[in-house]
Amino acid sequence: MNPESVTLYFREGSADKVYQVVLKESADGWVVNFEYGRRGSTMTPGTKTSGAVPYAKAKGIYNKLVNSKLAKGYTPGKSGVPFQSTNREEKSTGITPQLLNPIDSTELSSFLGNPQFVLQEKFDGRRALIRLLDGEVEGINRSGLVFALPEAIAQAVAGAGVTSLLLDGELLGDGFVAFDLLELEGTNLRERTYESRLALLTSLSGLFGADIRLVETAITAKDKRKLCDSLLAGGREGVVLKDINAPYVAGKPASGGSQRKCKFYATASFVVGTINSQRSVGLCLYSNNKLVAAGNVTIPPNAAVPHSGAVVEIRYLYAFPESGVVYQPVFLQERDDILPEACVVGQLKFKTPRGGETGSAPR
Repeated sequence: MNPESVTLYFREGSADKVYQVVLKESADGWVVNFEYGRRGSTMTPGTKTSGAVPYAKAKGIYNKLVNSKLAKGYTPGKSGVPFQSTNREEKSTGITPQLLNPIDSTELSSFLGNPQFVLQEKFDGRRALIRLLDGEVEGINRSGLVFALPEAIAQAVAGAGVTSLLLDGELLGDGFVAFDLLELEGTNLRERTYESRLALLTSLSGLFGADIRLVETAITAKDKRKLCDSLLAGGREGVVLKDINAPYVAGKPASGGSQRKCKFYATASFVVGTINSQRSVGLCLYSNNKLVAAGNVTIPPNAAVPHSGAVVEIRYLYAFPESGVVYQPVFLQERDDILPEACVVGQLKFKTPRGGETGSAPR
């Protein structure tokens, strides 16, 4: 039972961040504390243990926190370059997913009526690739780094009856939604059309069992509008539009692209202000370097109430332009990878006089 600590770095584009994790003994047990911030700036402290806990529990919390940062691209090396570390071969795959540019609701109609694009649900999960190679199954995150998959998913892929494949999809809890097939039995499928890749994926979907399911795809204009309306009415996050004739291209284009996304609800990062009663916390945003109130949100029973000063991700319908308060906020998660100063009013999507944010799917 020894104390442990690690300093992790992340550098990509304009981001240059540091994250420190400490496992240490206290008077009544063990605690896990962390600090994070931009390199060279004042660090923001926090804790993952509300009080002292037994060593085994604290060690598990420590390992989970460190592994989650490594999966997001943090490394122990001070260069902070993604994928660069002492055991790079075990972490970096060189494989990254295709990322999507957004469209707003006013653009959605043209895609719904365009027979070249199919429509699928945009999930509020964790983007992931799953690779089966040489008898081993591994998850690959959007930065190309390997991470551990839920055991049930790994077993489902291993037992599918193929020797190698590469799936693209979304992790939702302990399940996985597959929406693309990039490699199969040693063949690179990326240059094929999405229509061809989806057909191959569909032919395999029955091999995976209940833990991996195929995304629902609407093809005709009528079916696209029906699915879009259903997702909107059900409070889902949004939709994705994909060009059926396009190949798979990793990364995000500067603009446009063969795959686009439209979110029904906006999301933004907020600084927690006051801690209210009944698991409610105040939300704040920076405006002209000053924190201003942006409403309150209730924390669900299955999540810990964040401390004042923590950064949280919130889903909301829109913000009122007069007050800056968000409407219908829903707590998604705490974000210890985002700096408080990044939580600015400029993130918000404001309600327009037309009320376009609350309407049904365009026709």
